[in-house]
Amino acid sequence: MRLFDSHCHLDFIAFSADRQDVIQRAYDAHVRAIFVPGVSRQQSSHSAWLDDCQLIDIYRGFGLHPYFIEQHQNLDLQWLEQQLVANPQAVVGEIGIDMTCAEGNKQHDLFCRQVELACRYHRSIVLHHRKSQPELLRVIKSCHAQLPEVAGVIHAFSGSFEQAQEWLRLGFMLGVGGTITYERARRTRQALSDSSLESLVLETDAPDMPICGYQGQRNEPAMVNHINQSLADLHRRSVADVAEITWQNAQRLFSRR
Repeated sequence: MRLFDSHCHLDFIAFSADRQDVIQRAYDAHVRAIFVPGVSRQQSSHSAWLDDCQLIDIYRGFGLHPYFIEQHQNLDLQWLEQQLVANPQAVVGEIGIDMTCAEGNKQHDLFCRQVELACRYHRSIVLHHRKSQPELLRVIKSCHAQLPEVAGVIHAFSGSFEQAQEWLRLGFMLGVGGTITYERARRTRQALSDSSLESLVLETDAPDMPICGYQGQRNEPAMVNHINQSLADLHRRSVADVAEITWQNAQRLFSRR
């Protein structure tokens, strides 16, 4: 069995002290590939070592995340374009709009300009959202014809089946994270249960979004194994089947090799 953690911030300082042990534990839990999103120019510039990981395949993205809005400058968009030219396999992300973060106008402008770059270079997008799905949908709908067949993934999807279908119609996949391990997340669990497995990818968002039973602890990519189990339970399929289907989905999303 092979698992693909489609969203893990392996380059964050939370893993600095024991990163190799974290990678080994992930490998022992059947993780064979990890996507590490980009969140800022500064963070990505210190993460080139990811390309040298031997045990697990690492896929990288480049983007300007709303959490770091105060760091981002207009020149960072030129840097982002340079990364897309230099890395033909890279996707654009993690990008988005977060209504709990400051500088809403700057967020919106940066998001739209990053989507324009994704369209120009025909790259998939990894989307962050918080109280912002309607606006993200509006922007994406205005240019989705210029995006690749797999337009991207809505990271940490939460919402109704109807919202899920809107994203699927635009060519996006749904990121399935630790939320589904909590029985109280009924609406999201039902939406993902009713969605085709061929439209889903697994993700931990480590070091954040701990699964049920591990609240307050640092999350790790090895925990994607538990998320796979929960999704298999919801779809009444074997863990091996769900692992392979979501692996193939993530390959279509990230692999340009």
